[in-house]
Amino acid sequence: MAIGAFSAETVEDVAAGAGDQAQASQLRRRLGKADLRAVPEVRRALRELLRQWGRPGRSEIAELLTSELVTNALIHTDTDAVLTATVGPGGLRVEVRDFVARRPRLRVPNADDGTHGRGLVLVQSLADAWGVRAHGVGKAVWFELDAGAA
Repeated sequence: MAIGAFSAETVEDVAAGAGDQAQASQLRRRLGKADLRAVPEVRRALRELLRQWGRPGRSEIAELLTSELVTNALIHTDTDAVLTATVGPGGLRVEVRDFVARRPRLRVPNADDGTHGRGLVLVQSLADAWGVRAHGVGKAVWFELDAGAA
């Protein structure tokens, strides 16, 4: 999927109808460099997307994991990022793309390190699938929740 220029306020719902599970609905946001205000804004937008989709069973987990990916991209890179969340008949896929090739490291959380180092461990533990894929000028970190779970 090509990523274009999206403003921080851009939200696109691609599906014709909120209850039409044969089509996908999508949320896209461009996240400004180091703008942590984007984290709660993305959570609210994702919550709304999942409410329209009609499968709220694990929306809290989806919000948590999305927050972790967004926060990691904004804290550990010095660039903008792009969030894409897609819901469809198969489930939810959230991808956060940044423009730094350095891959994230899965770290063992240290009790002395406060809340740092737990993000990818949470993603690994709670997502049905997750990964990192390289692209021309950076990487995308993604996770999926199955339709029955999201």
